[in-house]
Amino acid sequence: MDFLVMIIANLIGIYQWALIVYIFMSWFPNARSTAIGQFLARICEPYLEPFRKIVPSIGMIDISPIVAFLVLRFATSGLYQLASWF
Repeated sequence: MDFLVMIIANLIGIYQWALIVYIFMSWFPNARSTAIGQFLARICEPYLEPFRKIVPSIGMIDISPIVAFLVLRFATSGLYQLASWF
């Protein structure tokens, strides 16, 4: 069980890094139109889209990725708590 929890936690960590890179790509012109940017958009946008619908942006600042990171963090914590029961 611990092995499975570690694999899932590592995958969540990798996904968080993918989100960070995708968010930073918005600071550079045409970075999201590259092959890496398009790949990251395919894996990150489906996760970020529901948060964008719920969390309003503040001016031109999109704070929905912050909420998305918190949800991933809570999921990881819950996963560790669940694993500690077994």
